[in-house]
Amino acid sequence: MSPPPSPLPEPALGRPARLDRRLCLAANRWGTRTTVGAFFALISRLGDGIFWYGLMLALAGCGGHRGRIAALHMAATGLAALLLYRLIKRQTRRPRPFRACPGVIAHLPPLDEFSFPSGHTLQAVGFTVVALAWYPALAPLLLAFTALVAASRVILGLHYPSDVLAAIALGTVLGGGSLWLAGSP
Repeated sequence: MSPPPSPLPEPALGRPARLDRRLCLAANRWGTRTTVGAFFALISRLGDGIFWYGLMLALAGCGGHRGRIAALHMAATGLAALLLYRLIKRQTRRPRPFRACPGVIAHLPPLDEFSFPSGHTLQAVGFTVVALAWYPALAPLLLAFTALVAASRVILGLHYPSDVLAAIALGTVLGGGSLWLAGSP
């Protein structure tokens, strides 16, 4: 693995990048509180896949034919999200904030080397868009969990806010596109 890049000095960054760093640092500092850090670490670990795979199994097991189709649709969208985020990460190669932003610490080890976009958020949004098309009653649970996953990535020092915002946009387009391709439920 190559050495971490040298961080750019604050004045060399444009206004959006400075704001991104400042928001990242502020959120990350909030995460140093024991209960806050532990809570968001748990959310992030659940967002690794456990929550989503459990939801897909529950839908497939309890939802009859409709549940199985919904679970398959979620799985296909998740696979597309994984391929998309890996492709983008290889192209952008943006260093994670804890490597490039002084003062930001990683509260959890990252699953991969680069920051942009947030794979956890991309997956969570894509899964949520598809699941809610099939089961709108899940909205309170899924929207809250997805928002917590997105926040966790910044609070834990693994992503900049812009990584998460881009992932939200990508996940929304991906989930919506998969619904359009499938002809919606």
